[in-house]
Amino acid sequence: MAFSVIHKDKKSKARLGKLITAHGSIDTPCFMPVGTQGTVKMLSNRDLEDSGTEIILCNAYHLSQRPGIEIIKAAGGLHRFIGWKGPILTDSGGYQIFSMSSPSSKPKVSRKKTSLYKINDQGVEFKSLFDGSRHFFSPEDVIDIQLILGSDIIMPLDECIQYPTPISYARVAMERTLDWAKRSRLALASCQTLEGQEQPLLFGIVQGASFEDLRKECARKLLDMDFEGYALGGLSVGESSDLRYNMISKVIQELPSQKPRYLMGMGKPLDLIEAVSLGIDMFDCIIPTRYGRNGSAFTARGKIIVRDAPYSKDFQPLDAGCDCLTCKTYSRAYLRHLFNSDELLGLYLVSLHNVNFYIKIMCEIREAIKADSLSELKKSYSKYNF
Repeated sequence: MAFSVIHKDKKSKARLGKLITAHGSIDTPCFMPVGTQGTVKMLSNRDLEDSGTEIILCNAYHLSQRPGIEIIKAAGGLHRFIGWKGPILTDSGGYQIFSMSSPSSKPKVSRKKTSLYKINDQGVEFKSLFDGSRHFFSPEDVIDIQLILGSDIIMPLDECIQYPTPISYARVAMERTLDWAKRSRLALASCQTLEGQEQPLLFGIVQGASFEDLRKECARKLLDMDFEGYALGGLSVGESSDLRYNMISKVIQELPSQKPRYLMGMGKPLDLIEAVSLGIDMFDCIIPTRYGRNGSAFTARGKIIVRDAPYSKDFQPLDAGCDCLTCKTYSRAYLRHLFNSDELLGLYLVSLHNVNFYIKIMCEIREAIKADSLSELKKSYSKYNF
């Protein structure tokens, strides 16, 4: 079995696990830095390795547009193309197609009215954000693309919808996601991997917007397809945190305990701890590097905006308890100077620290689960503003 549960926290639904992939094992709960276009923004592979990162996330949609699948295939797959030796999970790009289609970069409830993409039960036709060319993705196409990439964990095409959404459309999108999941399962079973590559792990994606009954129905029907793991998609799209956590807790009751559970696209440090306590094993989010490029740093005492005036004469490290290059070498005052001088080094150094912080907090979470003390860890972080 690719996934095994090692220990369960006695005070919550959190668990320690080990996920085995073709390019190495992953300790869970884990955080996957986002390398949408084959690079985690501002950071090198060496930076990620030094931080303790075990797995990264890349995006099949973006990579299929730039540099193109044929180039990556000629390079021998995504691992060789980007020089990353560890596991890679690739998202199908469904969220990007739907959410980035509109000029405001926010998904619309009534998608069929937009001219930038057309969706039907066969797949989605969309206009490239890069050169305006038109493309069509079927669920089978998305599987083919990810097999060429040589990903360790692959995601099927799904329809992600924004909050709020009428239940009538949420059901249509959920049923379409289920149909595409079934077709993806069949496509993977009939496809040949590239020479020398192992069969990837295919996760199913639970959709259903903010409707508990739809989410549960989707989860139950995905179980019949027997995926290697299960993801919760379409959350953190505008709903309240209470609704989000309630949805997670209800859906997890429907998922098998012996399979990994992946919460897509969130969140902040306290979100990670809360979701782990509900039984989530895997996370990805752009927050560490996006916030880093804007001068916001996560520390053990909360978030600080290092470009702000109070740090102009602050010669402390960003986080005294952190041993990353940024904290061992540079002061807050220097980092503020870099940002206010428009020096790219500042963006790099705070992004580097933030990724290290996220990987470190996942280590702390795993140690807390092992000691049955996750609730105490949550209390210690809840004191501060993240």
